[in-house]
Amino acid sequence: MPSGRELAYDHLKDTVLSDPSMQGQFVNEQALADEIGVSRTPIREALLLLAAEELVQLVPKRGAYIAPVGGREIRELFEIRTMIECYAARRAIELDAVPLEQMRAELEAQRELGGDDQARAFIDRDHGFHAALVCAVGNDMLSKTYDALRARQIRAGIVALFSVSGRRKAVLAEHEAILAALAAGDAEAATAAITGHLMATQQVVLAG
Repeated sequence: MPSGRELAYDHLKDTVLSDPSMQGQFVNEQALADEIGVSRTPIREALLLLAAEELVQLVPKRGAYIAPVGGREIRELFEIRTMIECYAARRAIELDAVPLEQMRAELEAQRELGGDDQARAFIDRDHGFHAALVCAVGNDMLSKTYDALRARQIRAGIVALFSVSGRRKAVLAEHEAILAALAAGDAEAATAAITGHLMATQQVVLAG
């Protein structure tokens, strides 16, 4: 049974922080406590953890502030993702461990999520697509490092979907290109497709 702090932490990280309407807003601790069914103490404990991860800012006498995603944060996020995912592609091909079926399943699930109200589900599948490749390498520390980026990845992904018309279709096409290169065992093509995909998303987020 998860503790109150764990429930609050997971809800804040997976739901509140990824909500576009919460960017630039302060967290209402009491409303959040009522929603989750815990006291305010676990909420505050969870916010301290998130502040340590620099996902929220604690402002004296005001509470926890969710700052909009900044340009530097976006650039650093995509730089790290590119490094990890390109390495994972090369290594998974070397090990003959590319999870093609799992990645294909995530992509096909994405195709069914076209509504604005399905943006979060679309991005969850997007994370699953990329995380499957990283996990296939079998390096637990690498997977944990990548998973730590999840909240920021989801925030950036949702912003991208609403910034440019047709971004969903572009993401699907970019994922197809990645899969094709991985299926062919072409590491150079795979890393190029991954880099192009991530850079395209970065540009959309920065422009938006």
